[in-house]
Amino acid sequence: MAARIGATPEKTGAKRLDRPTIISAGLELAEATGAASLSIRDLGAKLGTDPTAIYRHFRSKDDLMRALLDELAVRSLREVTAPPEDWRERLRQLANATLTQFAQYPAVGQEGIVLTTRGPGELDVIELMLDAFSRAGLTGDDLVQHYALMATHVLSTAAGVARSRTERAAAGAAGSTPWFEGPLLVDPIKHPHVAAISAQLLALEDRELFALGVESVIRSAERVAHSA
Repeated sequence: MAARIGATPEKTGAKRLDRPTIISAGLELAEATGAASLSIRDLGAKLGTDPTAIYRHFRSKDDLMRALLDELAVRSLREVTAPPEDWRERLRQLANATLTQFAQYPAVGQEGIVLTTRGPGELDVIELMLDAFSRAGLTGDDLVQHYALMATHVLSTAAGVARSRTERAAAGAAGSTPWFEGPLLVDPIKHPHVAAISAQLLALEDRELFALGVESVIRSAERVAHSA
């Protein structure tokens, strides 16, 4: 975890305020509210302390968000149970767990595409992905490029799904998130291809496309390794 266990705890009423406590409360707040952003003021109220006390443990809000994201990385890694030699399944499990964590804590997850945590959870995720693609037979630039492609797809798409689900929840919508918000009204003369497959486009769902992207990167790794 990104928390510095050695930080000096503080008493806040009946609670001890330290980095792990703040991280835990931050995730509880993000999950309970389903909000699009995490408020330091709300976090302070949940902890029963002045919000400024949080800045004794985190230099800035971004620093706090990095710690929360790193905790989501740690939790995602716990869901990877396939053995190292089953590199494809390990990548799938990691990707699916990341999507689940980001969707569960959208106020945190949507920051995944813009913040680098620099924490041990993130480093462990990078190590797992590099190990997986190495076992696929990739080396050098091919290894780095496939890692970067998978990481970009997983983080950006999962962050987008998290934001979209938050917006739909605020609007009172439920269920899976469609790729296109319908109806898809187009002029068939100007856009004949769009009109011809509008029903299929409206049927696309976020998790389906997320999984397709993961499988595309895995197949690309297989092709490149076999052609080397």
